[in-house]
Amino acid sequence: MSRVQLALNVSNIDAAVDFYSKLFGMEPAKRRPGYANFVISQPPLKLVLIENKEAAGSLNHLGVEVETTAEVNTATAHLQQLGVETRTEEQVTCCYALQDKVWVHDPDGAPWEIYQVLGDSQVRDIKPVEVITNNCACS
Repeated sequence: MSRVQLALNVSNIDAAVDFYSKLFGMEPAKRRPGYANFVISQPPLKLVLIENKEAAGSLNHLGVEVETTAEVNTATAHLQQLGVETRTEEQVTCCYALQDKVWVHDPDGAPWEIYQVLGDSQVRDIKPVEVITNNCACS
């Protein structure tokens, strides 16, 4: 099953987790320092909260979580055939998870990722990067 991902910058992770726990009637599926995610079944949504007090806005990035790397590869090929600029990442640690993914930007610069989670990680990401470089947007 695929699900849409919405990643938000928040100024206070504890307050945000409290609010979204009440809103969706559930606790986070994953909670780490400065990070939380909720796996919501109805509507199918992965809500990611990233503590980032310096962020200019609340949107961090958007995404579609898929079940297999083959789905990531199919999406990549499809987007490239349509002339959309892509950047792929394999076996990357991002948002406390090992992932395969492809990044694109919409016409206004909003970053989207299509990704598969391969496994859990105890680190947020391997190296500090910026959204603008299409790397892990969790930093």
